[in-house]
Amino acid sequence: MAQPDSDEIDALKIDTTALYREESITDTRSATIKRLTPVDIEGNDDSSRTVLFIGDTTLMTQMGPIPVQFPIEATDLKSAFELFPDGVKEAVQKLQERAQEMAREESQRIVVPGQGGQGGSSMGGGMPGLSR
Repeated sequence: MAQPDSDEIDALKIDTTALYREESITDTRSATIKRLTPVDIEGNDDSSRTVLFIGDTTLMTQMGPIPVQFPIEATDLKSAFELFPDGVKEAVQKLQERAQEMAREESQRIVVPGQGGQGGSSMGGGMPGLSR
């Protein structure tokens, strides 16, 4: 396991003006909403700041489970659950766009043997010992 850099540890600062109490509310099947209630340094509710809602779910794919988290622009728990399905759709769309972007970036890095790329070979591909 990598050891933390002591400079990073020394630089760690906690913003005690931005504290939240986290509550997790779930339907025990697919939807979990984290309600982040702002609090002061004593743990008392801070009504001068807005309560935040974070949607959380896990989608099952052929590659395995994918955790999905997303902010929900809601003023109360009821509207947060009403907005949850659209939040999941938007988060999945962003994940798909990011995956496509990463695939494009990766495809630009591929060096094809015999194409004159760095480290490429003019030998051609295929399994050793098999003729074409």
